[in-house]
Amino acid sequence: MANLTIDGCKVSVEEGTTILKAAERVGINIPTLCYHPDLEATGACGVCVVKVEGMPALKRACCTPVGNGWIVRTQTAEVRDARKLVVELLLSSHPADCLICRKNGNCELQKLAEDLGIREIRFGRIEKDLPRDTSSSSIVRDPNKCVLCGRCVEVCQQVQTVVAIDFTKRGIDTIIGLPFEKGLGDSVCTNCGQCINYCPVGAIYEKEQLSGVWEALADPEKHVVVQEAPAIRVSLGEEFGIAPGEVVSGKMHAVLRRLGFDAVFDTNFAADLTIMEEANELLERVKKGGPFPMFTSCCPGWIKFMETFYPDLMENVSSCKSPQQMFGAMAKTYYAQKAGIDSSKIISVSVMPCTAKKFEAKRPEMKDSGYQDVDYVLTTRELAQMIKEAGIDFKSLPEEKANPILGEYTGAGTIFGATGGVMEAALRTAYEFATGKTLENVDFIMVRGMEGIKEAEIEINGTKIKVAVVHGLGNARQVLNKVREQKKKGIAKYHFIEIMACPGGCVGGGGQPYGSDMKTREERGKGLYEEDKVLTYRKSHENPYIKKLYEDYLEEPLSEKAHHLLHTQYAKREVY
Repeated sequence: MANLTIDGCKVSVEEGTTILKAAERVGINIPTLCYHPDLEATGACGVCVVKVEGMPALKRACCTPVGNGWIVRTQTAEVRDARKLVVELLLSSHPADCLICRKNGNCELQKLAEDLGIREIRFGRIEKDLPRDTSSSSIVRDPNKCVLCGRCVEVCQQVQTVVAIDFTKRGIDTIIGLPFEKGLGDSVCTNCGQCINYCPVGAIYEKEQLSGVWEALADPEKHVVVQEAPAIRVSLGEEFGIAPGEVVSGKMHAVLRRLGFDAVFDTNFAADLTIMEEANELLERVKKGGPFPMFTSCCPGWIKFMETFYPDLMENVSSCKSPQQMFGAMAKTYYAQKAGIDSSKIISVSVMPCTAKKFEAKRPEMKDSGYQDVDYVLTTRELAQMIKEAGIDFKSLPEEKANPILGEYTGAGTIFGATGGVMEAALRTAYEFATGKTLENVDFIMVRGMEGIKEAEIEINGTKIKVAVVHGLGNARQVLNKVREQKKKGIAKYHFIEIMACPGGCVGGGGQPYGSDMKTREERGKGLYEEDKVLTYRKSHENPYIKKLYEDYLEEPLSEKAHHLLHTQYAKREVY
């Protein structure tokens, strides 16, 4: 243990604890900008400087381990002046368009300037005038607003191991960019959007599709349907002062009707549909002896990662489309037929926690309905913006249910939004399909939780099924490298592996409300499991509307029609 004094407060902490963390123990807040609790501290910005008695230079609190007997001062005149100097220098080269910036009110630089009492800037302005990168279908980069904190680089390289972006050029010309001055749309970027979640300013954001949705809603010739992903119901409320993890399904359905959507459905229904296909696909592989392991295919960020870095494992990936795309196909075929609506008049909108879903919706193979299956993808943040624009008091809305035909769902569909949820939902159904017995305890606790890689073994009809759950692409790379090596040796350690690109699963998607750290993601996941507990049905195959869909239209899981509308294939991508 190290004993020290911070601003007159004595504190005892473990050796290796940083000054920043030690100060938090005694309720002292040291301002930061480049620091994020989920990432390794780099001390890049210098905002968190403090004075340690007996040392000539100021120390960066985020990355300096404490020493025994230290006397630390966080509020001397020298410290305050140094912090203001850093922020003023950043502001001198930062666009002054706060009122129209996407991060207005959520910008960490803006808050720092306010907290430090900065009312004027002593330096002349530097206008960068760099071009924005709009090449991606999901993400926009504005290097003019970048403060070079490095958080996006760290999450892309260290957490996700994609290495799409890095520091380029030198000195005053340093920017965060891509090799060969490429755009994100021409890179190995998986569109996961974690860079957006960790950017403290408005330098990276989703490519908005709000104008197209508003236009469709105003067109009397269009029939606009909407679906919302499982994770939205435990995060949307955050934008309106509701705690992370509080389930707002009913208010979410209600607000979408007030926004003018003609039919309000729920992606959870399509999650149940995905399980029907995916569980049967797993059982088919068990009967045929492989190929194993089978990977889940719900996450478009993971799919692009696989196509880019692990195309040799493509045969192991489930052919099932994601719930978003299954819903899109059903909306423009089955629903159109049931409602007596011309498919060409239907506009399909999805609300997703994920920026990669924008990329997925535009994949050329996602047109099995005869049209683009999903026309517009909004993030959680974009839906919140729509609600605010419409002037709707979200917190006071009554609880409403989704339209039944594509909106009734089970607890298995709900837990898709948390890491391990797809695996658990699939096992609930696969067990009963394989054994013909009722699964009494549907809670597969061993695949839950925020551990990066989880393994479990479940016995189904005398066969031991070995499964793994992985979230975060850095963790996925570890598992995939092992699978690749095992495959070369003719070994298959696992039967079934769930992979989600974003840490925490969809609850931590790149389109979720700002401030999405791992603690917040965990709270959102708990909310999904709470809803699962109280729903009438907790197994996908028990959903009466799923049963009717097969009876009236798809015939049975893995049928020819189901394969045509609900399954897809992937393609190898080049790594430049």
